[in-house]
Amino acid sequence: MRPSLLDPLFAPAAALPGIGPKNAKLFDRLLDRPQGARVLDVLFHLPTATLDRRARPKIRDAEPGTIVTFEATVTEHRGGQSRSRAPFKVLVEDDTGDVELVFFLANPEWVKARLPVGATRWISGRLELYDGVRQIVHPDKVMDAEELARLPPVEPVYPLTEGLYQRTVARAADGALKRLPRVDEWVAAETLDKLKLPGFAEALTAMHRPSAPEDVDPAGRAATRLAYDELLSNQLALLLIRARMRESAGRAHVAEGLAGRRLEAALPFSLTNAQRKALDEIRADLRSEKRMIRLLQGDVGSGKTVVALIAMAEVVEAGRQAAMMAPTEVLARQHFERMAPLAGKAGLRMALMTGRDRPAERRETLAALASGALHIVVGTHALFQESVVFADLGLAVVDEQHRFGVRQRLALAAKGQATDLLVMTATPIPRSLVLAYFGDMDVSVLREKPPGRQPIETRAMPIERLEEVVAGLTRALAQGARAYWICPLVEESETLDVAAAEDRAGALRSLFGDAVGLVHGKMAGPDKDAAMERFQRGDTRILVATTVVEVGVDVPAATIMIVEHAERFGLSQLHQLRGRVGRGAGRSSCLLLYRGPLGETAKARIEILRATEDGFRIAEEDLRLRGEGDVLGARQAGAPGFRFARLEVHAGLIARARREAEVSVEGDGRLVGERARSLRMLLYLFERDEAAKLVEAG
Repeated sequence: MRPSLLDPLFAPAAALPGIGPKNAKLFDRLLDRPQGARVLDVLFHLPTATLDRRARPKIRDAEPGTIVTFEATVTEHRGGQSRSRAPFKVLVEDDTGDVELVFFLANPEWVKARLPVGATRWISGRLELYDGVRQIVHPDKVMDAEELARLPPVEPVYPLTEGLYQRTVARAADGALKRLPRVDEWVAAETLDKLKLPGFAEALTAMHRPSAPEDVDPAGRAATRLAYDELLSNQLALLLIRARMRESAGRAHVAEGLAGRRLEAALPFSLTNAQRKALDEIRADLRSEKRMIRLLQGDVGSGKTVVALIAMAEVVEAGRQAAMMAPTEVLARQHFERMAPLAGKAGLRMALMTGRDRPAERRETLAALASGALHIVVGTHALFQESVVFADLGLAVVDEQHRFGVRQRLALAAKGQATDLLVMTATPIPRSLVLAYFGDMDVSVLREKPPGRQPIETRAMPIERLEEVVAGLTRALAQGARAYWICPLVEESETLDVAAAEDRAGALRSLFGDAVGLVHGKMAGPDKDAAMERFQRGDTRILVATTVVEVGVDVPAATIMIVEHAERFGLSQLHQLRGRVGRGAGRSSCLLLYRGPLGETAKARIEILRATEDGFRIAEEDLRLRGEGDVLGARQAGAPGFRFARLEVHAGLIARARREAEVSVEGDGRLVGERARSLRMLLYLFERDEAAKLVEAG
């Protein structure tokens, strides 16, 4: 149960001053809480900038282009009848000079009442020079001395949504701060001292009521404190989940390795040193009495699937079953088609299970799984269903892990008794992110590519030279080539992405006829599979696609990758797309079409991509250029959803947060001691409830 002390923070935000029923829906949208924003959401909605009104110069000394606050006397009203479209102007002056205040479409009577001739007022706003005249257009503030005394010298600037104003959000945030309960410190004294961190409440107060612009700086003390709290809660949650999974003792898988050797002998290539090292680590886990929870991360085409298949074979040889789950039907089918012939040579019975199986097929597969006659099943989310019962599931393999949440991978593992878990990702992950996202796992890395993988020539070209690209494509097709043509991302709208792909496919069909295929995320599963199969067989020679082909699709005969509007894609995504070619014996190329002029970030992306095919180096650069949310997909189910921690700024805090979490869990695995109670509070505050409930369940 969440501590009652926190209840005021989980109350509806509509109760805060300035929100009420009228603005509640706007706050729900601003805070991305369709089910209703809470006080906590307002409290955690931090300003991203400030308005610094501390400068109080004389008019003569005021810097144009800056926000200034000065005292002046109103000397003249200029123009502006109430029906006139001309601006109403007010001249104000001090003993060093004058400034013209300009009001467009304002009610002159209101302006005159606010700024009567002869009155002394404090004016605050952005000063500009216009034809040599000092002007402030629509001053932010017009105040008498009493109002000036209440003006914060530094004002927070919040992200807004249409219909909301800064003052409304600031007022609500102030109300949320007043509801913040006094909580015990959860950060170790050594960390507070070493990093010179303020308290939790002090940090939130500094962000919402800044006394200097530095107070809202992501690298500043207040933001660093909140980022550390969030990273600590994340590491604590991952360790508690790991501890709970490890608590149910594993089962040692004792096998001679005969099935694995048969599989290896059936391969048309030798395993790389990296694959052998990963297999040694996995075998050691499988033979241990502890449950395996391991991440296998590899670059595009580094051979993760083969490693997973050999691991599954050894578990089957030890008398148990294995399952592999993929995020899409296309990928599940492809894994099955690639693995089934090899599995057959090793005497392993394997089946495919997706949401599209015919009822008779499904019944047969379910019966064989339940009886133990079926050794390995490959499938999609369909494997989660209650009707899927294993005789004895020993190993669950989850492919493209970042598309599944922790809960989903645990659900698959729960299909067996003490099931070992191997999760895989083809998205190389920067070292700084591995701990943040996969801190509950041991990690194996495949950096080498199997022998025979061809280097890919990467070039960039402005989209204005499209005719040359089409002419080159015509020559390549005449020599038997196959090509992907990836269409641009459009404002994160799948509907618009599909429209762009359909338009490009239509234009190419007018030139190449039926040789052009189309695949996108909105197509029905069977249509998508059919389009992919036609391209794999060579019935179509150009496959126009959205990023649905980014991960896992394997067509060794495809040697050309064209990415339209490459400047709209992230580095890691471009690298994944490029990895769809270079899989066969033929020379491969990747052409990045861009619309200029390129910004600095887009230019850097293209240069890095041309310089290297090392996905791990590319991932580090992508983190530096874009930030952590984009590297793994900001809204993926597997992402911890950081609100404060920006890993391009705060990555250095993760290892410390990890050590501190380990000390807490090792000394008190149930979090019942005095400091542990405050750590539970932290878990609930940062909504790592899953971990908090594990602790309470005992």
